[in-house]
Amino acid sequence: MKTLDEINPAGKRIFMRVDFNVPLDKERRVADDLRIRAVLPSIRKVLDAGGKLILASHLGRPKGKVVPEFSLKPVADYLSTLLGVSVPLAPDCIGPRVREEAANLKDGQALLLENLRFHPEEEKNDPEFSRQLAELCDIYVNEAFSACHRAHASVEGITRFVPVCAAGYQLQKEIEYFNRALENPQRPLAIVIGGAKVSTKIGVLENLLSRADYLLIGGAMANTFFKAQGKQVGKSLVEDDHIETAARLLDAAKKKGVKLFLPVDAVVSVSAESCGDVRQVSIEAVPADTQILDIGSQSLQVFESVLSSCKTIVWNGPMGVFEKPPFNNGTFKLAEFLGSLDALTVIGGGDSAAAVRKADMEDKVSYVSTGGGAFLELLEGIKLPGIAALEKCDRA
Repeated sequence: MKTLDEINPAGKRIFMRVDFNVPLDKERRVADDLRIRAVLPSIRKVLDAGGKLILASHLGRPKGKVVPEFSLKPVADYLSTLLGVSVPLAPDCIGPRVREEAANLKDGQALLLENLRFHPEEEKNDPEFSRQLAELCDIYVNEAFSACHRAHASVEGITRFVPVCAAGYQLQKEIEYFNRALENPQRPLAIVIGGAKVSTKIGVLENLLSRADYLLIGGAMANTFFKAQGKQVGKSLVEDDHIETAARLLDAAKKKGVKLFLPVDAVVSVSAESCGDVRQVSIEAVPADTQILDIGSQSLQVFESVLSSCKTIVWNGPMGVFEKPPFNNGTFKLAEFLGSLDALTVIGGGDSAAAVRKADMEDKVSYVSTGGGAFLELLEGIKLPGIAALEKCDRA
């Protein structure tokens, strides 16, 4: 697909789809600017080259209605401060006034459109809505990797009506690191998968079994695998309707020669809210009245021993209830260990990325993806609609 460096923004209206779906605090100020800062190089490239930049994003789930609390005004204010230039917020994302504001932009100026999802046509990928978005620009740039798994009007539909489409720097980087990690990895390749449910990652696990040398499974999803092995896990979260799935995946790993590792011990308590009865026990001896809430220290040692020999590591999903001490130790220690390795370490998924940032390891690992669901679908081997649209547009 065409890249940002292959287009000349000077004097052109550039519609850049970004993902400014960022958390806001109680005062409606930006609480986490990771996704905003990630696309600043692309924004500055267009502005410095004399382009007329039209930024578009969604925020929250307004469900096709104008909901003031989901206005992008706080983001426009924050972005203006970051850039040191005014980035006004348009009154809408389509319509006569928006077309006028876009047309009146001078070279090197930017405009942020109001929340795309105030219109139900955005998520429906409505052709007429897509066409109206396309009317605003000469060139389309996708810089919203985390929205690329959605076939929405501003992600997929608009590319049918704009003659020139390109990928922004951040989107390029996402694809580059994914390809380095999974399409052409230096081996051994280890995949670390955590999180709560096997059901949300069946496709991921099935796809990765044909790629990985090592598969390490933690988090609550490991409980379902333990049950498939006949182990008792007390009152821990288990997907009983996926025990057979877990057994099948264990068998498939064995047949494919993938070395699969599960935790050997766990941190348990009566509940995640109860810190008065926290114990570390063997997986073979989980008390019947407790829940597994984190991997134990021996598990961490096993995982670290395996990962220390790997050249490429992909991690998706926490090892425990990392939001609540003392059940965050396994996740944070794993993040710190990955940050110490001389290997390609790619972190994907909202919780994993958040854990790496909280552990202050974001600059120590090779790459932290800005995409949650999009990264997960790439791991599953699914072609993302937003990326496929860019490729198709370029071929045209």
